[in-house]
Amino acid sequence: MTASPFVYLASQSPRRRQLLDQIGVRHELLLAEADEDVEALETPRPGERPEAYVERVTRAKLRAAGRRLRARGLAAAPILCADTTVALGQRILGKPIDADDAARILALLSGRSHRVISAVAVAARGRTRLAVSVSRVRFAAIAPERIARYVASGEPFGKAGAYAIQSGAAAWIERIEGSYTGIMGLPLHETTALLEWAGVDVRP
Repeated sequence: MTASPFVYLASQSPRRRQLLDQIGVRHELLLAEADEDVEALETPRPGERPEAYVERVTRAKLRAAGRRLRARGLAAAPILCADTTVALGQRILGKPIDADDAARILALLSGRSHRVISAVAVAARGRTRLAVSVSRVRFAAIAPERIARYVASGEPFGKAGAYAIQSGAAAWIERIEGSYTGIMGLPLHETTALLEWAGVDVRP
Protein backbone atom coordinates (compact mmCIF):
# COMPACT_ATOMS: atom_id res chain seq x y z
CA MET A 1 0.00 0.00 0.00
CA THR A 2 1.35 3.42 -0.98
CA ALA A 3 1.71 5.79 1.96
CA SER A 4 -0.49 8.89 1.91
CA PRO A 5 1.64 12.06 1.79
CA PHE A 6 -0.82 14.01 3.94
CA VAL A 7 -3.99 13.87 6.01
CA TYR A 8 -6.99 16.17 6.07
CA LEU A 9 -7.50 17.74 9.49
CA ALA A 10 -11.13 18.68 10.09
CA SER A 11 -10.44 20.95 13.06
CA GLN A 12 -9.85 24.66 13.64
CA SER A 13 -7.69 23.95 16.69
CA PRO A 14 -4.17 25.41 16.38
CA ARG A 15 -3.09 22.98 19.10
CA ARG A 16 -4.02 19.98 16.98
CA ARG A 17 -2.09 21.42 14.05
CA GLN A 18 0.92 21.94 16.33
CA LEU A 19 0.73 18.36 17.58
CA LEU A 20 0.58 16.93 14.06
CA ASP A 21 3.60 19.06 13.18
CA GLN A 22 5.36 17.60 16.23
CA ILE A 23 5.13 14.08 14.79
CA GLY A 24 5.96 15.20 11.27
CA VAL A 25 2.54 14.65 9.71
CA ARG A 26 1.72 16.90 6.79
CA HIS A 27 -1.87 18.05 6.96
CA GLU A 28 -4.33 20.22 5.11
CA LEU A 29 -7.35 21.83 6.75
CA LEU A 30 -10.81 20.63 5.82
CA LEU A 31 -12.96 23.17 7.62
CA ALA A 32 -16.72 23.62 7.72
CA GLU A 33 -18.51 26.07 5.49
CA ALA A 34 -20.19 29.09 7.07
CA ASP A 35 -23.62 27.47 6.73
CA GLU A 36 -22.61 24.30 8.61
CA ASP A 37 -23.87 24.26 12.21
CA VAL A 38 -20.81 22.78 13.88
CA GLU A 39 -21.89 23.94 17.34
CA ALA A 40 -25.06 21.86 17.08
CA LEU A 41 -22.92 18.72 16.80
CA GLU A 42 -21.32 19.53 20.14
CA THR A 43 -24.55 19.91 22.12
CA PRO A 44 -24.79 17.13 24.72
CA ARG A 45 -27.91 15.01 24.74
CA PRO A 46 -29.92 14.57 27.95
CA GLY A 47 -28.33 11.93 30.15
CA GLU A 48 -25.40 11.41 27.79
CA ARG A 49 -22.27 10.10 29.49
CA PRO A 50 -19.03 12.00 28.74
CA GLU A 51 -17.26 9.10 26.98
CA ALA A 52 -20.28 8.42 24.80
CA TYR A 53 -20.55 12.13 24.07
CA VAL A 54 -17.01 12.55 22.73
CA GLU A 55 -17.30 9.41 20.62
CA ARG A 56 -20.61 10.52 19.12
CA VAL A 57 -19.38 14.05 18.39
CA THR A 58 -16.13 12.81 16.84
CA ARG A 59 -17.94 10.37 14.56
CA ALA A 60 -20.42 13.10 13.56
CA LYS A 61 -17.56 15.47 12.75
CA LEU A 62 -15.89 12.78 10.66
CA ARG A 63 -19.06 12.08 8.66
CA ALA A 64 -19.53 15.82 8.05
CA ALA A 65 -15.90 16.12 6.92
CA GLY A 66 -16.35 13.22 4.51
CA ARG A 67 -19.36 14.91 2.94
CA ARG A 68 -17.35 18.13 2.69
CA LEU A 69 -14.49 16.35 0.94
CA ARG A 70 -16.80 14.78 -1.64
CA ALA A 71 -18.76 17.98 -2.23
CA ARG A 72 -15.56 19.92 -2.92
CA GLY A 73 -14.12 17.26 -5.23
CA LEU A 74 -10.82 17.20 -3.37
CA ALA A 75 -8.12 14.59 -3.78
CA ALA A 76 -8.63 11.46 -1.72
CA ALA A 77 -6.65 11.24 1.52
CA PRO A 78 -7.32 10.11 5.09
CA ILE A 79 -9.41 12.44 7.25
CA LEU A 80 -8.69 13.03 10.93
CA CYS A 81 -11.18 14.43 13.44
CA ALA A 82 -11.04 14.80 17.22
CA ASP A 83 -13.08 16.08 20.11
CA THR A 84 -12.22 16.76 23.74
CA THR A 85 -14.38 17.31 26.77
CA VAL A 86 -13.86 17.76 30.49
CA ALA A 87 -15.98 15.73 32.90
CA LEU A 88 -16.60 16.16 36.60
CA GLY A 89 -18.15 12.84 37.51
CA GLN A 90 -20.74 12.34 34.76
CA ARG A 91 -21.17 16.09 34.28
CA ILE A 92 -19.89 17.39 30.92
CA LEU A 93 -18.07 20.73 31.17
CA GLY A 94 -17.78 22.03 27.64
CA LYS A 95 -16.64 25.34 26.20
CA PRO A 96 -17.80 28.35 28.24
CA ILE A 97 -20.42 30.55 26.63
CA ASP A 98 -19.26 33.75 28.36
CA ALA A 99 -17.04 35.07 31.16
CA ASP A 100 -19.49 34.17 33.92
CA ASP A 101 -19.75 30.63 32.61
CA ALA A 102 -15.95 30.33 32.43
CA ALA A 103 -15.61 31.49 36.05
CA ARG A 104 -18.34 29.05 37.12
CA ILE A 105 -16.61 26.11 35.43
CA LEU A 106 -13.20 26.92 36.91
CA ALA A 107 -14.72 27.28 40.37
CA LEU A 108 -16.22 23.81 39.97
CA LEU A 109 -12.78 22.39 39.08
CA SER A 110 -10.99 24.19 41.93
CA GLY A 111 -9.54 21.77 44.47
CA ARG A 112 -10.90 18.70 42.67
CA SER A 113 -9.95 16.01 40.17
CA HIS A 114 -11.61 15.80 36.78
CA ARG A 115 -11.33 13.73 33.63
CA VAL A 116 -10.22 14.98 30.22
CA ILE A 117 -11.59 12.72 27.51
CA SER A 118 -10.30 13.01 23.94
CA ALA A 119 -11.58 10.93 21.05
CA VAL A 120 -9.74 10.81 17.73
CA ALA A 121 -11.00 9.17 14.56
CA VAL A 122 -9.56 8.57 11.11
CA ALA A 123 -11.41 7.66 7.91
CA ALA A 124 -9.43 5.99 5.11
CA ARG A 125 -10.24 3.65 2.23
CA GLY A 126 -13.93 3.59 3.13
CA ARG A 127 -13.30 2.52 6.72
CA THR A 128 -13.19 4.33 10.05
CA ARG A 129 -11.30 3.74 13.27
CA LEU A 130 -11.66 5.61 16.55
CA ALA A 131 -9.70 5.67 19.81
CA VAL A 132 -10.36 7.35 23.13
CA SER A 133 -7.86 8.71 25.66
CA VAL A 134 -8.95 9.40 29.25
CA SER A 135 -6.71 11.39 31.58
CA ARG A 136 -7.18 12.65 35.13
CA VAL A 137 -6.19 16.15 36.23
CA ARG A 138 -6.09 17.41 39.82
CA PHE A 139 -6.43 21.15 40.40
CA ALA A 140 -5.31 22.87 43.58
CA ALA A 141 -7.74 25.27 45.20
CA ILE A 142 -7.90 28.42 43.07
CA ALA A 143 -8.58 31.81 44.63
CA PRO A 144 -11.49 33.69 43.03
CA GLU A 145 -9.25 36.60 42.07
CA ARG A 146 -6.94 34.26 40.16
CA ILE A 147 -9.91 32.79 38.32
CA ALA A 148 -11.04 36.32 37.45
CA ARG A 149 -7.61 37.22 36.05
CA TYR A 150 -7.49 34.06 33.97
CA VAL A 151 -10.96 34.66 32.57
CA ALA A 152 -10.04 38.27 31.77
CA SER A 153 -7.05 37.00 29.76
CA GLY A 154 -9.48 35.38 27.30
CA GLU A 155 -7.70 32.03 27.55
CA PRO A 156 -10.74 29.97 28.68
CA PHE A 157 -12.82 30.65 25.59
CA GLY A 158 -13.04 27.90 23.01
CA LYS A 159 -11.59 25.40 25.51
CA ALA A 160 -13.46 22.49 27.05
CA GLY A 161 -13.40 22.93 30.80
CA ALA A 162 -12.47 26.61 30.35
CA TYR A 163 -8.71 26.06 30.44
CA ALA A 164 -5.71 24.95 28.41
CA ILE A 165 -3.02 22.84 30.04
CA GLN A 166 -0.30 24.62 28.06
CA SER A 167 -1.43 28.03 29.40
CA GLY A 168 -0.98 29.76 32.75
CA ALA A 169 -3.60 27.39 34.18
CA ALA A 170 -0.79 24.81 34.40
CA ALA A 171 0.22 26.52 37.65
CA TRP A 172 -2.96 25.15 39.26
CA ILE A 173 -2.34 21.53 38.28
CA GLU A 174 -1.10 19.37 41.14
CA ARG A 175 -0.85 16.19 39.07
CA ILE A 176 -2.01 14.48 35.92
CA GLU A 177 -2.49 10.82 35.10
CA GLY A 178 -2.67 9.92 31.45
CA SER A 179 -1.77 11.67 28.22
CA TYR A 180 -0.51 15.26 28.23
CA THR A 181 -1.22 15.56 24.50
CA GLY A 182 -4.65 14.05 25.06
CA ILE A 183 -5.36 16.82 27.55
CA MET A 184 -4.20 19.30 24.90
CA GLY A 185 -6.78 17.82 22.53
CA LEU A 186 -5.02 15.21 20.36
CA PRO A 187 -3.54 12.14 22.09
CA LEU A 188 -0.47 11.44 20.00
CA HIS A 189 -0.02 7.79 20.94
CA GLU A 190 -3.52 6.89 19.75
CA THR A 191 -3.33 9.30 16.82
CA THR A 192 -0.08 7.77 15.58
CA ALA A 193 -1.55 4.26 15.66
CA LEU A 194 -4.60 5.39 13.68
CA LEU A 195 -2.53 7.28 11.11
CA GLU A 196 -0.24 4.31 10.59
CA TRP A 197 -3.30 2.11 10.05
CA ALA A 198 -4.47 4.65 7.44
CA GLY A 199 -1.12 4.55 5.64
CA VAL A 200 0.06 8.03 6.65
CA ASP A 201 3.77 8.61 7.17
CA VAL A 202 4.59 9.46 10.80
CA ARG A 203 8.11 10.69 11.53
CA PRO A 204 9.14 9.00 14.83
